[in-house]
Amino acid sequence: MGEYVLLSSLTGHGARIKAAGLAVAAALALGGCGTGTGTGTGETAATADAAPATDHAVVVRVIDGDTFTATVGGEEKTVRLLNVDTPETKDPNAPVECLGPEATKELEQLLPVGTTVRLELDVEPLDKYGRTLAGVFGPGDVLVNAEVARLGLGVPVVFEPNKKFYPPVAAAFDEARTRGAGLNSASIACLPAQQIEQAAKAIETAVAGPLAGTAEDLDKSHDGLVTALATITALKAAASAKSHVHWGAYKPDQLGGLLRRLDSAAAAGNARQTAIAAKKKDLEGAAAAETARQAAAASAEAAAAAEAERIRNLPPAPPPYVPPVYVPPVPAPYVAPPAPAPNPYPGYNGPRCYAPGGKTWTPCSKK
Repeated sequence: MGEYVLLSSLTGHGARIKAAGLAVAAALALGGCGTGTGTGTGETAATADAAPATDHAVVVRVIDGDTFTATVGGEEKTVRLLNVDTPETKDPNAPVECLGPEATKELEQLLPVGTTVRLELDVEPLDKYGRTLAGVFGPGDVLVNAEVARLGLGVPVVFEPNKKFYPPVAAAFDEARTRGAGLNSASIACLPAQQIEQAAKAIETAVAGPLAGTAEDLDKSHDGLVTALATITALKAAASAKSHVHWGAYKPDQLGGLLRRLDSAAAAGNARQTAIAAKKKDLEGAAAAETARQAAAASAEAAAAAEAERIRNLPPAPPPYVPPVYVPPVPAPYVAPPAPAPNPYPGYNGPRCYAPGGKTWTPCSKK
């Protein structure tokens, strides 16, 4: 919000500059500054291709923060501000960049439709897209290229051989850097420095706590680190390639500090990922051991149940064996043998011949 107020106040200042200089701009004479490029007749011919004899133009509409269309000698042309580059808003292959809409709005304030401006060319009058490359002087002969940089919404750049307006643009951007304006702000979340800090803090937060919890907790922490590390990788690649205008806002030492911050956060994140992988492996080993223990317990329980079922289905056991109690036989009562039959043959003691039945006998000598 503070950044928005600063830009708004600067916008009002630019509007006052334009209003004060409208009469002066309307009275400007033809081409003195247009020939001040120091390239001789070759440049004069190139300048003639980019603009007619007059170097004045009337703004038709603003395209983005560093480009607008204007009528020059009755012909509508696209004009690109030299030596300043603002965030993209019209690239069909990329999203609108941070502060791109704000840069467009500020250029609309600096160059309202219908404003008469003076175009001053450099060595190369046209770019590969056929746009006229110029220093644009608005009302009050204010260099609009530098004013965009002074707002912190465009960085100084050199596309050889055109560097005529680089010094004033660079000086203006240094003012913006001192104020922390626009691309130099420390409070606009979409700028690289803030994105780097956010990603780095996300990793620091992720690695600050103890490495504990379930596998699901570890997976969640892993996924968060993957996102933060992917952001850091993308930011580092963009910083190294300076693929966006935003990186041009940083001085070499600032850029080096940001890259070191990225490297430190990436190292911490990668170390945490390694620790998570090791912890998860430990948990998986413990889980496998617990699974094996439970399987063994289940197997033992099943075996016990099967044995119990087998026993349950056995035939009834015989009654326990009781040995018989020994009862000694009762002896038969003694019966005295019968008295021998009286000897019917007194005095005979010789052999006896018994009659059938053994009850009677006769002396054998009598037979």
